Amino acid sequence: MSELWPYVAMVIVGFLPNEVWRWLGIIMARGLDERSEIVVWVRAVATAILAAVIAKLTLLPPGALAGVPVAVRLASVAIGFGAFLACRRSVLAGVAVGELVLIAGAMLRTP
Repeated sequence: MSELWPYVAMVIVGFLPNEVWRWLGIIMARGLDERSEIVVWVRAVATAILAAVIAKLTLLPPGALAGVPVAVRLASVAIGFGAFLACRRSVLAGVAVGELVLIAGAMLRTP
């Protein structure tokens, strides 16, 4: 049980406080028109923040990601963006495909 304690602590300290706000946002967003200006603006800001995080991780990678070649990181971003566009602007599809390409490229490039 002692080896599981760090994971329990991460859930309690990291996941649950954020999840409360996520559910509160879902409850408050009920009834909003998906095409309203505020919803479009919030979606644009969320996408911009995600793009900034991806750019930072790609160009200035921390830890083990720094060992993945730049070409693999850039290819994963490009292919992930292609998947984003191909799947009707699905952020989930773009991130998932980009991550899979990054993992596959890193595994193929390591000796």
